Amino acid sequence: MVTTAAPAPFSAVRALRAAAWFGGLGLTLSAVKAATGWGIGCPWRALTGTRCPLCGATTMGAHLLTGDLPGAWAANPFVLILLGIGVVAVIAWVIEAAGGPALRPPGRLRSAAVWWLGLGGAAVAYWIGRNL
Repeated sequence: MVTTAAPAPFSAVRALRAAAWFGGLGLTLSAVKAATGWGIGCPWRALTGTRCPLCGATTMGAHLLTGDLPGAWAANPFVLILLGIGVVAVIAWVIEAAGGPALRPPGRLRSAAVWWLGLGGAAVAYWIGRNL
């Protein structure tokens, strides 16, 4: 008989650590792009010639570092919107980690599957739209 461990309950502190690592990596890559012009090549674009939903994310970050919001939007609006959602989530997690109330989405929006399906659907729609 195989038993599987239940997933660990949500921890705002653990989420903040993950966000810090993710944000630090994005900031580093964006700073390198802004300073040197070197970015990360997209394997999907190299193989197909089409742009994936993440193409332009490093350029978007470089524009944000220089305060160029229109340039960031032009580089990749999908990732810019996701970044904004991420900032809202981080603010909520900081409030919770500091002892404030746990801010959670209502009802069905608490499901990780709903978030992954929504994100995947939005990415596919953006991917198709940007390559038409």
